[in-house]
Amino acid sequence: MRKLLVIFVFFSLLLSGCYPGKFKKIPPAEERPYAAFEKWEIPGVFIPKSIYVIGLGDSLTEGIGDELKVGGYFGRVTTAMEEWKGVKDVEANNLAKRGRRSDQLISQLEDRDVQEKLKKADIILFTIGGNDVMKIVKRDLFKLKINAFYEELTRFEKRLDEIFGMIRGVNGNALIIVGGLYNPFSIVADETTEFDEILEDWNEAIEVRTVLDDKSCFVPVSDLFYSNENMVYHTDFFHPNAKGYVQMANRYIESIDKCNLFKLSDGNFDM
Repeated sequence: MRKLLVIFVFFSLLLSGCYPGKFKKIPPAEERPYAAFEKWEIPGVFIPKSIYVIGLGDSLTEGIGDELKVGGYFGRVTTAMEEWKGVKDVEANNLAKRGRRSDQLISQLEDRDVQEKLKKADIILFTIGGNDVMKIVKRDLFKLKINAFYEELTRFEKRLDEIFGMIRGVNGNALIIVGGLYNPFSIVADETTEFDEILEDWNEAIEVRTVLDDKSCFVPVSDLFYSNENMVYHTDFFHPNAKGYVQMANRYIESIDKCNLFKLSDGNFDM
């Protein structure tokens, strides 16, 4: 009997301790806000692809003067592109031609076949303007006047606008890389001339137009060919030789890097 009493007392105490009021209330679990993953895409640079590169313009892009016959700066730069991140291989098509002026480039861009090629281009390299300047030099050789170069510059700027407009009319995504002008007459002059100042203004016009396009890059080259101390000229003393084109190609690559290739290409290419 005593044993049963002890058992009853034990269970009474146990049950009184289990009374709901003795428990600490556990607050309900808070609802956690729904965190959706933001849309994320693999950057194009991680998926190498074949790219199509077009060369436009004059003899500098054609590679005249390159005794090694590897395509001047254009051939060297397109070869370097094969090492870029995001590039599997490169197909290069050089449509540049010796002596071509800006008005003649416009005529070329009106060609349906050329437009079809431009549509496929991932990158477009071109040089233009040197022959526009030389047209004035040849025409007014014995009566050169500064005003003539600036009158032509005004017309050149309008044609350059048209060139960019025509390219963008068929291809809004390609990278456009434009080379500047240099003064070949610096090899016979030891000091800055009015012609240097004229070319500086022409280069500025080209650079300004390039900057206005958010997928373009300007490449200055005038300092590379100031005098011939480094033996960078071809025997015609007008076009670069192979050494000159190597320096020009290196400048293109440096400038493209400074222009932020990754950003220009929307994350598709990088160095």
